[in-house]
Amino acid sequence: MHDTFWFETQSIPAVAVASSEFGEAAISQRGALGMEGARYVLVPHPIQDATDDEMRAKAALALGQIIAALTEN
Repeated sequence: MHDTFWFETQSIPAVAVASSEFGEAAISQRGALGMEGARYVLVPHPIQDATDDEMRAKAALALGQIIAALTEN
């Protein structure tokens, strides 16, 4: 969420991507940063031990959500 905050303060649209295990942390962080409207997308947990193919599948599933988050007003 900190990277999203930095990009957004530079007027660069951004979306944080995190594991579903960290959804509540994303909400807390954006509140702590004063960016309650910061956009984020959650991908299925776990990520750390996922294979490259599993990560590609997670990314493919999230792509539409990421594009929507970047383009919605």
